[in-house]
Amino acid sequence: MKYLLYEEKDKNVGVLTINRPEALNALNSGVIAELQTCLAELAKKAEEHSLRCLILTGAGEKSFVAGADIAEMRSMTVEEGRAFGLEGDKVMEALEDFPCPVIAAVNGFALGGGLELTLSCDIRIASTKASFALPETGLGIIPGYGGIQRLSRLVGAGFAKEMVYTTNRIKADAALSIGLVNHVYEPEALMTEAIALAEKITSNAPCAIAAAKKVANASVGLELSKSTRLENPAFGACFATEDQKEAMAAFVEKRPHSPFTGK
Repeated sequence: MKYLLYEEKDKNVGVLTINRPEALNALNSGVIAELQTCLAELAKKAEEHSLRCLILTGAGEKSFVAGADIAEMRSMTVEEGRAFGLEGDKVMEALEDFPCPVIAAVNGFALGGGLELTLSCDIRIASTKASFALPETGLGIIPGYGGIQRLSRLVGAGFAKEMVYTTNRIKADAALSIGLVNHVYEPEALMTEAIALAEKITSNAPCAIAAAKKVANASVGLELSKSTRLENPAFGACFATEDQKEAMAAFVEKRPHSPFTGK
């Protein structure tokens, strides 16, 4: 891969780094195509539970992803713009539907498509040097990778509309205050904390985590009575797993459970 780096850590944790620091990790067609391919391959590992949590970050000290590549976009036709948006949407959907949790470790600028990438992840943590914005209306377009919808659902329509209409950039502490990120850390601690969070997730039953993610995503926008009905089949299915039987037996017998296998 030209634009991506992947590293496997201990305890079934993977780190995927967008590696285009000379362009602040901006999303061009090459990065988007590699993300599609890489996420499809990693999804197979996640389905087998050899990968149980994925961390997504950017190379360098300045930027997570500083948006889509404007130099590439500037001369696009209507049809080319729509195609570029659709390809980006495939990446966002691949992250959102990824078989295991995805943590965005935001180490710097998360602008435009970079912010949209984080919104497609399950959990966002940020460096104190991180900043967030949707600057598209200042460039004559709108967010094209689901940013308006996902941001509205995460922080509420008011904050989301303000960010889109004004293009204002917010810092990590402000992002924390509106619920855009879960935690903020000093830059040197960001990846250590991301890995610790990932390892806490991977210490739990992978089938249950995967089921919980599916229910959480499918429940967005539904009435409570309908969303709880989504939960019941997934809840019941957990009782067919070896992990459930071993964990509950260990609890009753007051002993540590055996390592979870994903079966």
